[in-house]
Amino acid sequence: MKRVNAILQHPLFVSTIAHVNELERDREFCKHGLDHLFDVARISYILHLESEDKSEYPRELFYTAALLHDLGRARQDEDGTPHEQESARIAEKILPECGFDEHESALIIDAILSHRTKNENWKTTFAKYIYCADKFSRRCCECARVAECDWERKNSRIEY
Repeated sequence: MKRVNAILQHPLFVSTIAHVNELERDREFCKHGLDHLFDVARISYILHLESEDKSEYPRELFYTAALLHDLGRARQDEDGTPHEQESARIAEKILPECGFDEHESALIIDAILSHRTKNENWKTTFAKYIYCADKFSRRCCECARVAECDWERKNSRIEY
């Protein structure tokens, strides 16, 4: 997990997540800070471990994709740029500086770009794990604002 810790200390990650947190400080619905990012990391890894998938994805890749998948939220809030595109752009800068090779980076960036839309033809099961974990991570059943929320995939019970 050395590379995950390098991401957590990377100046671009630190400044970007701080900006997201600042913009969402008064947000009443789902936030996209470290709590959410780590929930997605843990859930995606659990989904992989519980599956019959024989792909050998290291835990470090799940944590990396999860930590980077929502970094574009600030830009989306500011100018409407889809956050998955901005998150992928940020990831392309951070990944090589933290020791990820081209194959790993491509896998992570594909998952980031795919995390918002259900797709039966995902390039990899890795992208599917990140997508599902992002959705399962929301505890709508505990939210005081659930009745006012317009997210169509509300979670009525805890899965993970």
